[in-house]
Amino acid sequence: MMIIRYIEPKDVNDLYLLAQKAGFGLTSLQPNMEKLAARIERACKTVAGELPKADQVYLFVLEDTELNKVVGVCGIEVALGLKEPWYNFHVGTQVHASEPLSVYNALPTLYLSNDHTNCSELCTLFLDPDYRLNKNGKFLSKVRFLFLSAFRQYFEETIVAEMRGYSDANGQSPFWNAVGHKFFNIEFTKADYLSGVGQKAFIAELMPRHPLYVDMLPDDAKAAIGIVHPNTRPAYNLLLEEGLRYKGYVDIFDGGATLQADIENLRAIKESQSVAVQIEQPENIAVGDEAYIVANDDYENYRAILVYSKPHQNILQLTKEQAKQLNVENGSLVRVLSVQVKQLSSPEVVNKLKATEHFRMAVN
Repeated sequence: MMIIRYIEPKDVNDLYLLAQKAGFGLTSLQPNMEKLAARIERACKTVAGELPKADQVYLFVLEDTELNKVVGVCGIEVALGLKEPWYNFHVGTQVHASEPLSVYNALPTLYLSNDHTNCSELCTLFLDPDYRLNKNGKFLSKVRFLFLSAFRQYFEETIVAEMRGYSDANGQSPFWNAVGHKFFNIEFTKADYLSGVGQKAFIAELMPRHPLYVDMLPDDAKAAIGIVHPNTRPAYNLLLEEGLRYKGYVDIFDGGATLQADIENLRAIKESQSVAVQIEQPENIAVGDEAYIVANDDYENYRAILVYSKPHQNILQLTKEQAKQLNVENGSLVRVLSVQVKQLSSPEVVNKLKATEHFRMAVN
């Protein structure tokens, strides 16, 4: 069975293996055993209520219980930028006009920004490639929204998600080569690594404080602005389904899109429901094609599983094994969210799926 739970210190070796598989560009999951262990400790202390808001992070793992193996990880940072600045570029416009010359130019620009200070952040989403089947990816990504809906009081008003930008198989980022490399004079992979392990002072010291004119960048760098890495596209689409949007903010290293939303507008807040558990024999449970994430809403011992039995009249039927995995019993309340999003109208789908592409088309 696949189960999602809080990360624990014993998971550090599995997490290290996942970090090695993640490759370039996933800043918050670097193959550094000491840093990974420290992050796990921070997550455990967050649940225990031992850290100030500025240090809090929730980390969840997807475990294959048959193999006792962690095969995925995801997280939520509680509040960005309260101890050290959290940077991105804001894609803006600067107008240059001369009436006597009949010239009017609206030029796209990049401004260094700290606008997402004190926002919560969806982070560290990675699933072992061998487990990218049976809706495991959706389960891992969307469980965070179910957690947000259950424990809204622990988070800020706005949630953001910084998406991995484009880089090639060798870790070369055209955006970094055209922008960041000019100011840092180090390779993208090293800058990304230093940021991922918490050494971010160099960003404030070396990044430009004045707007950058996009039209002065090479074509491949312009084309990378607001574009997500091909491996990140499925995760990006899932976030769009849940209500996040691109608002013109991109990563300062690779130019990847940052999505954001008011937490109150997330689908999980509106559509998740609390229902009572009814334990039944497997043969007595009607199983369909639609998948549901089910969580126990136990803050100290959070658990979530994926089921294919539909809630009916505020009752959810579970097998004895499923109830055991969730640490619930007959009559316990659990929170349920459908994995499948209601079909959107065609224009809305098109607008969402092109959210990051609109800037690319504007500058090319």
